[in-house]
Amino acid sequence: MPQWAQGADKIRELLQLGDLQKIQGADANGEPLLDKAHRTLLSAVVLADKDPDSSYTLAYDAARFACTALLAQQGLRPTSKGGHYAIEQAVRAQFQDHFRRFGALRRRRNELEYPSAQEIGTTPTEAAEAHDESRSIIEAAGKLLPHLSFF
Repeated sequence: MPQWAQGADKIRELLQLGDLQKIQGADANGEPLLDKAHRTLLSAVVLADKDPDSSYTLAYDAARFACTALLAQQGLRPTSKGGHYAIEQAVRAQFQDHFRRFGALRRRRNELEYPSAQEIGTTPTEAAEAHDESRSIIEAAGKLLPHLSFF
């Protein structure tokens, strides 16, 4: 399969900056991460009513695992320097519309994880919306994964 052309310049930039790194071997298999995304989303749903903040965070984590699965399938992974934002930049540059909401999930998760005195937690309704967004991202990743090759 040919290298994914859309977003290739951004991927090269992230590699050059040290926000992404190349991987190989067993690490370059996105399937286990996609499976983890599914399991994490199931856990998020269970917590929605009793602990919506944790439920939202888990929904975000599920989406992140799905996005990371796509990168792994391409022989890429985020570094600690690039972190979650590098994942967002990489998937949006390459896959655009399917992953537009990942950034909003990431920013809201940050607000919940690092709140200011004025910020309040989330609600079961907002957590359920995050579940839907995450589910869409996981489904899109599942469709893309078999078509990806090494970068």
